[in-house]
Amino acid sequence: MSMDRSLKSKASLSRHRNVLTRTERIKRLRDEERFKDGMTPVGLPKVANRKAPVAGKGKKGPAKEGEAAAAPGAPAPAAAPAAKSAPAKK
Repeated sequence: MSMDRSLKSKASLSRHRNVLTRTERIKRLRDEERFKDGMTPVGLPKVANRKAPVAGKGKKGPAKEGEAAAAPGAPAPAAAPAAKSAPAKK
């Protein structure tokens, strides 16, 4: 039997919110050292609550710099010079 839509699971209630409660704003301001003891909680400065970008959902393409595919008609990338090896000790 399926769950009724009005009965939300705990995971869905903890999603990203743009509007913070007053206590959340004060906590974030204290972390940034913008709220001092003795300040009034009325008229608090704005606090940005940006959602962090999700990793792994980028454009499809070469993952590493060395794996870049050359465009047709473009010159091939030059090979890196070989590193000098240290002289062998006897």
